[in-house]
Amino acid sequence: MNGAKRHEIFRRLRENNPAPTTELNYDSPFELLVAVVLSAQATDVGVNKATARLFPVANTPQAILALGEEKLREYIKTIGLYQTKARNVIGLCAALIERHGGEVPRSREALEALPGVGRKTANVVLNTAFGEPTIAVDTHIFRVANRTGLAPGKTVRAVEDKLVKFTPAEFARDAHHWLILHGRYVCKARKPECARCVIVDLCEFRQKVLDTSAAPLV
Repeated sequence: MNGAKRHEIFRRLRENNPAPTTELNYDSPFELLVAVVLSAQATDVGVNKATARLFPVANTPQAILALGEEKLREYIKTIGLYQTKARNVIGLCAALIERHGGEVPRSREALEALPGVGRKTANVVLNTAFGEPTIAVDTHIFRVANRTGLAPGKTVRAVEDKLVKFTPAEFARDAHHWLILHGRYVCKARKPECARCVIVDLCEFRQKVLDTSAAPLV
């Protein structure tokens, strides 16, 4: 895909959604970090329901440590893998206090050194909380990048590297959110809604579903 086509794809996505943002609810970088850690293999809706109960009670590293792992599990037990996630959240709270004065660091290396935080989570926090032009490649972005031809790759890291390299600078800050929302609501896994896609004529996917009654992809 050439640069002009990539530019036009992002231009249309911006026109369609000028101010994209995460669907996770948060009021601070720490709340976002916890929400993203909890969101692994879980829906944003499910995480928001849990944090709506948790954050009014404990929304700082110190408060969650005081709450303790057992009580934290009670608040997040509706989320998949909640026991492991509770242990990781307690661990990252302790690390934040010990290493960073209770503040969320703005360094990828420092973020990835926290329990339960991998590259994708670090990228989300850097992008959403601190405005860095990072792209966290989840299943939605991986699918959109490959289907459209925007940044094809066989691995998550390959797709991320291509997106970072080829996304025009003016779109870099919001590219992550445009692509994830496009994958979540339009370019769906089993049945992409190509008939209402704003970039359908630019997309290089050969199995476009232009008939809304068509059978789902397998």
